[in-house]
Amino acid sequence: MSDIAATAASGADDAEPRSGAPKGRKTEARPGLFARLVTFVRQVVAELKKVVRPTRSELISYTTTVLVFVAVVMAFVLVVDLGVGKFTFWAFGG
Repeated sequence: MSDIAATAASGADDAEPRSGAPKGRKTEARPGLFARLVTFVRQVVAELKKVVRPTRSELISYTTTVLVFVAVVMAFVLVVDLGVGKFTFWAFGG
């Protein structure tokens, strides 16, 4: 038997008696709906304050990168589509 298994087995006899409360549930009262909504809005505002907006040059750079990437993917799909079409006409006679 490994050391971990032996330790776990020896600690099993020393377990504390169970209480009447279900395991995993908190006995504390939850805040009301309005308090939870206020907390949520405050956390959203705090996260939005952390947002860093790109400068104009960064925005142009990002937009150009996305457009070039989309054009490359479109060209790839076009070539594959034309190739599959030619193969289909060749295989089944068209």
